[in-house]
Amino acid sequence: MINRPDVLESILAAIQNMRILVAGDVMLDNYIWGDATRISPEAPVPVVRVSHETFSAGGAANVALNIAALGGHATLFGWIGDDANGRKLEEILSAKGVEIVDGTVSPRHETITKTRVLCNRQQLCRLDRELNPEDYALTDGDVAEFLSPAMRGVDAVILSDYAKGCITTESIRAIQAAAPAGMFIAMDPKPRSHIEYRGMSVMTPNKAEALKLAGIDCDDSANFPADEVFSRIREKFEPKHLVVTLGADGMLISTNGGKTPGEHIPTVAREVFDVTGAGDTVIAALTLAAAAGVSLCDAARFANTAAGVVVGKMGTAAASPDDLRRYISEARKQ
Repeated sequence: MINRPDVLESILAAIQNMRILVAGDVMLDNYIWGDATRISPEAPVPVVRVSHETFSAGGAANVALNIAALGGHATLFGWIGDDANGRKLEEILSAKGVEIVDGTVSPRHETITKTRVLCNRQQLCRLDRELNPEDYALTDGDVAEFLSPAMRGVDAVILSDYAKGCITTESIRAIQAAAPAGMFIAMDPKPRSHIEYRGMSVMTPNKAEALKLAGIDCDDSANFPADEVFSRIREKFEPKHLVVTLGADGMLISTNGGKTPGEHIPTVAREVFDVTGAGDTVIAALTLAAAAGVSLCDAARFANTAAGVVVGKMGTAAASPDDLRRYISEARKQ
């Protein structure tokens, strides 16, 4: 993590007003809060007495919110339905200064919505509302009409893949072809056998995703075969940089085509309330810093620090500059 206030301030100053386009699976996260003190007489399930309900941006929309929270300028593309949940999501994004690409709101699509029921901060169940993945796929025509104009003048592009259909091999290739030469393109992947993620500036899988990308069947509790994982991902997908997040164990980083991890960044221990959306924070913070000219290793340390903040919050969340300042101040006292 970043442990020097002067380094943190330098990065925060560098990323202000950096323009990042986020494309991918846009979602609305809905939380129903309550408590359960009895079992239903109709079935062996708890009866939840609802106290309140909250909404937040999820998926690619949460990546955009993280960019805005850190001081960047976020532009978002990913299908939002012309429905009540879509309007709620638009309100959330607009309130935080996220710009939505014209054409994103579509009557042909249903807003992807995840509803979580929580009792005493414990998740009881999740209800998903969404169409089939093929209904959300970006076509070459969509990229040409909506994303190509949006890429003009941005400093980097983030592809946020939640396996809901927006990100396909075809849409990746179309976005790469439409991007200006040398554009920094970051990918947060959700591995599927038919998706080709080749040629990214950086990929940021978590441990389980990295194993799947590498084609390695490994018990997650076993020792992580880092050298083999990095070597296989390099051979298959050829990212310029590779950052694998390890949860409480920090991050492993390989830069400039290296086939083995060159650096391990530990995470300073703190109480973890919810890891939901931590990957969104990582790719948002890392891309902002890298696009601003910060070295990949320092960008990863910055992202690791930001993720350390959000896992201490409940639900999908974002880290502000003041959050980061408090976090490293507390860490230096440990």
